[in-house]
Amino acid sequence: MKRIALIVAMLACTIVPSFAAQDRLGSHDFVSVSHGRYLVKAGDCEACHTVQGGAAFAGGRPVPTPFGIIYSDNLTPDRDTGIGTWTGDDFYQAMHNGIDRQGKHLYPAFPYPWFTRLSRSDVHDIKAYLDTLTPVRQVDREPMLPWPISNRHAMAAWNALYFRAGTYAYRDDRSPQWNRGAYLVQGAGHCGACHSDKNILGAANHKHPLQGGFAENVYAPNLGQGEEDGLSRWSEQDIVDYLKTGRSRQATAAGPMAEAVEQSTQYLTQADLQAIALYLKGVEGPRPDRIAVPDAHVMRDGAGIYEDECTGCHMEDGNGESSVFPALRGNNSVTTSEPDTVIATVLQGAKLPATKSSPTALAMPAFAEKLDDAQIAALVTYIRNAWGNRASAISTSDVSSLRERLKKSPE
Repeated sequence: MKRIALIVAMLACTIVPSFAAQDRLGSHDFVSVSHGRYLVKAGDCEACHTVQGGAAFAGGRPVPTPFGIIYSDNLTPDRDTGIGTWTGDDFYQAMHNGIDRQGKHLYPAFPYPWFTRLSRSDVHDIKAYLDTLTPVRQVDREPMLPWPISNRHAMAAWNALYFRAGTYAYRDDRSPQWNRGAYLVQGAGHCGACHSDKNILGAANHKHPLQGGFAENVYAPNLGQGEEDGLSRWSEQDIVDYLKTGRSRQATAAGPMAEAVEQSTQYLTQADLQAIALYLKGVEGPRPDRIAVPDAHVMRDGAGIYEDECTGCHMEDGNGESSVFPALRGNNSVTTSEPDTVIATVLQGAKLPATKSSPTALAMPAFAEKLDDAQIAALVTYIRNAWGNRASAISTSDVSSLRERLKKSPE
């Protein structure tokens, strides 16, 4: 009997939260909090709302935009500097309409144009989870934006032009799995915030979404169809593997996407990953551009640099080593229409995401100090056009321009 009592007590300890956590649960039930935690993971909220070396969800992380720097807000339940005094309606107003508790317009660096698609019950559960966090006193930082953008009233005009609030509309002509994928991609995942083209005022192209766009000084590639720049050659399983581990037969995650895999998509259920994959395989792609044949001298120079610097990992045939060093042959990240991602990878290096299923985070060295702009241009042009790859050539000015932009990016 004593042994049984001990086992019951041990099980209770693993299920029942601490007294402090129970106090913070308040009127929220365990199911709501658990579901809210899952949605927060799906939305990658912790990554954006945590400054490097700071407390989780306390805000302060700089988000670069074409207009200046915007700092993420404190999402902990601190009553003075966080959202501890926010009601459920206050929080829903921010998520659904982009307006905070004081009635101030938020900037779309906080992706309310996508979060507006979330159901009210899901937003309730997200707030329920955030209410259980440890309060952190950290005052929000004002954005570094020029006038008139620094005046938040300007966002009212922006919203009138480009924002339409509204929860996700279920499509009866599609399967439940497709609708689930669409809901996650268009809502919590806010994939279009990075992977859609933007106009001069930063509004995403919702008529042709997910066909590639710039975000945080790098290009997020096309997620629609396309042989060289898209997911045409990806199977649904390739997409699932990539989101779960940061690695697939087609590509390896790097930069902001590696962070998204580490902190967000690896935690999604298999069913949700498969739903996302199904949805993405049906996304329309952009019309392909006619590609000029690269200069033979540039290709020769690039081939020499590749042989000296890259064959040790990526092999002479560009096939890499499965699950270790990504293939460059047939890699959409290499042949994407906007080359900034691959140029930035050569300049800055890259680190594979560390996930539960693939815990080893291998790293690629940076070549910014070893190779000049002309050499990097030749190398990238070569790998974009070797082994059957087909993509536009890279100029020296492409590399020098991105090098300068990356130097100015906030840490």
